[in-house]
Amino acid sequence: MVDAHALLLGESGTVRTDRDLVFYNAPRHVSQAVTLDQEPAPQTARLSVSLPRTEADVDRIVLAGSLDEGTFGDITGLTLTIHDAHGPMTEFAIEDPDPVTALMFGEFYRRDGQWRFRAIAQGWSTGLAGLVTEFGVSVDDPGDERRTTHPANPFGAGNPSAEPTSPALERIPTDSLDAAQAPTNPRMRQTDLLDQPPARSPYARPVDLARRLADPPPAPAPPPNPELADWHPDPEDPARLRWWDGTEWTTATHGRHQPSDRHCTRCANLRRRKLFGGLAPCQFCAAEIEEFLTHWHTQAWRVLTGHGPRGPEWASLWASLRYQRIEEQAGREALRDVALSYVERLVTFTFADGEVEHDELAAFEHAVTELALTGPLVEDLRRRMHRGRTLSRLRGGDLPVMRTPGLHLDPEEKVHLDLPAVHVRQLARGPRLTEGRMIVSNKKLRFVGHGTGTELPWTRVVSVHAEQDTVVLAATSSRGGATFTVADPDYVAAALEGALRVAKRLILTPGQRDTRSIPQEVKAEVWQRDGGKCVECGDSHYLEFDHIIPLSRGGATSATNLQILCRACNRAKGARI
Repeated sequence: MVDAHALLLGESGTVRTDRDLVFYNAPRHVSQAVTLDQEPAPQTARLSVSLPRTEADVDRIVLAGSLDEGTFGDITGLTLTIHDAHGPMTEFAIEDPDPVTALMFGEFYRRDGQWRFRAIAQGWSTGLAGLVTEFGVSVDDPGDERRTTHPANPFGAGNPSAEPTSPALERIPTDSLDAAQAPTNPRMRQTDLLDQPPARSPYARPVDLARRLADPPPAPAPPPNPELADWHPDPEDPARLRWWDGTEWTTATHGRHQPSDRHCTRCANLRRRKLFGGLAPCQFCAAEIEEFLTHWHTQAWRVLTGHGPRGPEWASLWASLRYQRIEEQAGREALRDVALSYVERLVTFTFADGEVEHDELAAFEHAVTELALTGPLVEDLRRRMHRGRTLSRLRGGDLPVMRTPGLHLDPEEKVHLDLPAVHVRQLARGPRLTEGRMIVSNKKLRFVGHGTGTELPWTRVVSVHAEQDTVVLAATSSRGGATFTVADPDYVAAALEGALRVAKRLILTPGQRDTRSIPQEVKAEVWQRDGGKCVECGDSHYLEFDHIIPLSRGGATSATNLQILCRACNRAKGARI
């Protein structure tokens, strides 16, 4: 990771004081002109420079970086980007940098009263210490036993009355040297004396480049139920309550009140006595609660219709009630009419397509439990949802299997229904009603009446539907259908439809998820069932597994929804059912 640094230099080309170094232990210059971003984006180091805030005697601002491990030669794609308020202004690619541990990327400098920038890419193999020393910063020497460490201040703080100094401030002026010491070249600059050991103040403190990671104070322990936002005893002062927002302790607190019938549990004010006995509610709290619940009621309906009684929005709704120290029961009473409207809406939406899925039934039960709803209306809605789910399972092929002693069945035939029914036949002189017994299996529908009987294989049935108290089966021929009067036509029609779809392999296997990957055991079952040949033309070459109901139309990858087709028949079928 690259550490970014900046040095503010005077006209002499060195820092004015050691405080002109901005780095990880001193991330902000005292003038606010340069600030180090201590949490930059990944793979970046960032400095913010405010040129208007820069002091007048600052002539250059050097931008640099250093590495604790490795060298800049190991880094690829190293770039320097200059941004202004509107975005990137310019970018410099630093290609093939030398294997150094510190690098001066560039600098802002003054010219003709304006600021300019130039890229430099000059390196130091001596790391950050070597770079900053080059510009006059006095660095703490770990081997110097005379030094005093001040972890709280990376620059040290000598005598409070003495300002920290650096070699840049302590150079000996040329007019104070005697003739033997004065430079013989009159054009020699003051900075040429850098090779001479600086005269240091006894109070100067060198810069400590060791990272100072301040240990944060230990956070108070969370409450026993940390996922719930609520008032809890303040871990710093048990005499008061403090708000826990579900993630951390906040600064919101209030005093703890001893429970008492004479005092309001919310504000601890004394409650007045009623004329005929008892205590009146706290007038101040009653008015405040009523006003809050008026707005809360509207917000609750918006959350219910948008997200339902679950998720962070719903939890936040009840957390706001607890924050106001309003009893949950008061909120539920205010929410009852909205809650009933929501579950009625939920049931209506569920039955819009005539199917009740397991997730929809679970969502209804969760809503009833979460909203604490009871009563005849809720029980009626529950019965309707459970019946709808039962009918949907029957239509989906989840059929019961019944034992029928004494009934002759074909091989592999299973009975799903055996119930009383009346066969209705329309004759010229009127309907003829024959009482008997309806037997529904996975192979056919049988009706056995007094002195008569009929069989209807599923291959001849086209559709099943309920009409008032009868069940009507349409067949491939105009006179091949049948009509039966039964006690529960909706239930019987759903079971017949499920048996029909199972027989024609037009259903999804319950509990399986759609996938294009066909398990080996399913392939073996379909191959064995179809005899290893195309079910359409009987060809045994170029065979493929085909979804009867295509995946794009909701078909499942199951044995009941797969068949063997040759390539020609599969292409001719396409996405049709």
